[in-house]
Amino acid sequence: MKKAAIMKRLLSTFALAGAFGLCAAGAQAATKLDQVKAKGFVQCGVSQGLPGFSSPDDKGSWTGLDVDFCRAVASAIFNDPTKVKFTPLSAKDRFTALQSGDIDILSRNTTWTITRDTSLGLNFTGVTYYDGQGFMIRKDKKVNSALELSGASVCTQTGTTTEQNLADYFRANNMTYEVIAFATNDEVVKAYDAGRCDVLTTDRSGLAGERLKLTNPDDHVVLPEIISKEPLGPVVAHGDDQWFDIVKWVLFAQINAEELGVTSKNVEEQQKSATNPEIKRLLGTEGKFGEGMGIGNDWAFQIVKGVGNYGEMYDRNVGPATPLKLERGANALWTKGGQQYGMPIR
Repeated sequence: MKKAAIMKRLLSTFALAGAFGLCAAGAQAATKLDQVKAKGFVQCGVSQGLPGFSSPDDKGSWTGLDVDFCRAVASAIFNDPTKVKFTPLSAKDRFTALQSGDIDILSRNTTWTITRDTSLGLNFTGVTYYDGQGFMIRKDKKVNSALELSGASVCTQTGTTTEQNLADYFRANNMTYEVIAFATNDEVVKAYDAGRCDVLTTDRSGLAGERLKLTNPDDHVVLPEIISKEPLGPVVAHGDDQWFDIVKWVLFAQINAEELGVTSKNVEEQQKSATNPEIKRLLGTEGKFGEGMGIGNDWAFQIVKGVGNYGEMYDRNVGPATPLKLERGANALWTKGGQQYGMPIR
């Protein structure tokens, strides 16, 4: 009897443990997509104000390439580009916010590196802007090349790849310098504008945006050297492949739409009358490619309708007709000599 009682107690314990295990598994079953749908919006981490990429206006409305990408994700999930909220983050705080779950996506002019992609528990989903670090200096300094900057004081932001690139470049060229670092972009720009340093360094796209904030923008010039590779793109947390897939394929859909000539102006007509199989797959009239990600099969149609293709998004925010005047360059489609290449929807 004693042995039977012990066995009965063990079986009861195992049953309870199994029940707790099932409860725990159920509690963990909610995916990021489930969480986003439940709250009704995408929480997107952006910069504290970088023209062309993520910047609020006087009324608090956000615009920019990084902002529009988050709106594209919202379009894919909710069929509505307005279902997104923005969290401005410093370079120092951006990864912690993603790791803690305070934001769903980080879309904040962030460079894809091996350390960030492996050691921080993050996944980069693609490259929205191929960039490189450069230098800006006052024209009256009469400097024509970064190789003439030995002995200069250089303003930059802490918590970025910029500081390491700066050290590598000056060491490789046997030059000396003094770094003056600040926690936020605005502090960096104000210090440079006030003459507290000779040079401002960051990504060249960032320099184009920060230059617009200066008291006399035309008094400053960006030097020709590009000293690093800075592939900028959206980031999600490790551990949820479905969410990773959604964010990744939003960008591919926008690039493919541009390549196929599908725009926000013609997307409705294309969905009705296109005979090209690639366009039909893209816009959801052939195949069920949204189902595999847990979203509607017209997900890419909704993206282009709500936000536009990649080229539209680029031109609207940072292109030649904007104050930043950034040519496509490496960000042109692969068919036009650039590096933007959307994976096939099939």
